[in-house]
Amino acid sequence: MADNKAPKTLKVTQIRSTIGFPADQGKTIRALGLGRINKSVEQVDNPAVRGMIFKVKHLVKVEEI
Repeated sequence: MADNKAPKTLKVTQIRSTIGFPADQGKTIRALGLGRINKSVEQVDNPAVRGMIFKVKHLVKVEEI
C-alpha cells in the first residue's frame, strides 16, 4: 500500500530587510518567494529549501505546518 502523506511544508516569513547584506542573500530571499518584510510563503520541506533558509536564517522566521 502506498503512503499518500502530503509533504511537510514550512511557513517562511521575512522579518528583516536585505539592505546592507550581501547580494547573494537578497537573491536567496527572492528565490524563496519573499521580497518584502512580513511577507510569508509556504515552501515544501526538503534539503534544498532548508539550505536556502539556513543561508538567510537571520532574515527570516520559519514555522513548521
